[in-house]
Amino acid sequence: MNLLEVGMVQMSCTKDMQENIEKALTRIRQCAELGAQLIVLPELHNSVYFCQHENASLCDLAEPVPGPSTETFGALAKKLGVVIVLSLFERRAPGIYHNTAVVMEKDGSIAGKYRKMHIPDDPGYYEKFYFTPGDIGFKPIETSVGKLGVLVCWDQWYPEAARIMALNGAQLLIYPTAIGGVATDSPFEQSLQCDAWRLVQRGHAVANGLPVITVNRTGHEDDPSGNTPGLDFWGYSFAAGPQGEILSQFDEDDDDCKVVGVDMDRTEYVRRGWPFFRDRRIDAYGDILKRYGK
Repeated sequence: MNLLEVGMVQMSCTKDMQENIEKALTRIRQCAELGAQLIVLPELHNSVYFCQHENASLCDLAEPVPGPSTETFGALAKKLGVVIVLSLFERRAPGIYHNTAVVMEKDGSIAGKYRKMHIPDDPGYYEKFYFTPGDIGFKPIETSVGKLGVLVCWDQWYPEAARIMALNGAQLLIYPTAIGGVATDSPFEQSLQCDAWRLVQRGHAVANGLPVITVNRTGHEDDPSGNTPGLDFWGYSFAAGPQGEILSQFDEDDDDCKVVGVDMDRTEYVRRGWPFFRDRRIDAYGDILKRYGK
């Protein structure tokens, strides 16, 4: 058994960016003390989830990559000897910003990055106003702990993203996430949405024979515009094995960290029994490139 110890940091965030950064750094240290080799933070962990409304001045929150955050978290990665998955608001050029996951290697260097490909535009999630769609593609990031298939939040609804990462050699699918419900939806509807969110990612694990790590934020954040009651982030971060089995899971309100052992050799065993990749009909999938139908 080849166990990879993975730290998951589920946290709430405030308007105080330095406070958020210090909390993330503290949780990373706690994960390392528990034996984590790889540590994953939630989506856009340095700030509140600012996409609840459209305000161009909030683009001032963006930073270059490399930049202040990669320097700060990279220094800690080197000190602790761990790999860290960050989620940053990247300033690429004037007027061009990305929602970017950055992987810091245990020597403090940048192992690679992934720019979020699928950008939502829904009430409370006005990301198209801020983020340019990613242009790097679905390429696993090579690290000392394995090939990481890093995707971001809304990407988690797309089987194509998970499959291409898997076909390109990812050994682990990782989703930094900021997702929750709004009080205008009924409790029943919110429950259905949350269950669907967990179910679809477990489905990616099953369909690709890969472990999945999903790290969400938690807590309530007000809508600055006052147009909605704000967002209640679901929490429920989890790790699943390559048959969709839950290895570890947070509760909704947990503001904490967990470390879980993920058997990186199990993919080989599972794919032999469920040889989905062997039986793919790649000669018949041309229609997947169409928007819809004929």
